Amino acid sequence: MSYYFTIIGTRDNPLFEHEFGTSKAGGDGIARFRDEARHMNQFIVHSSLDIVEEVQWGNNGLYLKNVDRFQNNHIHCFITGGNVKFMLLMNPDPTSTTYSTYPAAAPQRQHPSVTARQSTLLANNPTGAQTEEAVRQFMTDVYEAWIKCIMNPFYIVNGPVTSPVFRSRVAAAAKKSL
Repeated sequence: MSYYFTIIGTRDNPLFEHEFGTSKAGGDGIARFRDEARHMNQFIVHSSLDIVEEVQWGNNGLYLKNVDRFQNNHIHCFITGGNVKFMLLMNPDPTSTTYSTYPAAAPQRQHPSVTARQSTLLANNPTGAQTEEAVRQFMTDVYEAWIKCIMNPFYIVNGPVTSPVFRSRVAAAAKKSL
């Protein structure tokens, strides 16, 4: 599974971007998007902002869950108290997306117990409760790192985040939860 995470500022400007793959169930943590997918991912996430603005007024929580879907992509959102949006694009099956580069392998027959275990993986159930909980935990961990980042007196409000420490904390949260 491949992920594209971005932080959108109050002026709908991107403040931070990070791509990664799944680290659970033997994943290597590398996103499998081709070059043209990077621009498409940005477009998909930014087109979901209108839906986020509609949903945020009907929801009392910060985590808005799965707010939009486009083809095989699922977009999750978390809104901070300052109206900064954390957007996560999940692509659970990159082989069915035209802009992914997963190697095509012949389907293999597996033991029924393996198939039952795989059905609980995040990639096989992108709208399930387990997936929502994992994404919520990821967003909460990123929010804690975000608070520490913006408390820095040298951070410029609505400015891009270039801190390698923040990037490593986002990567650690992704590895832990997703």
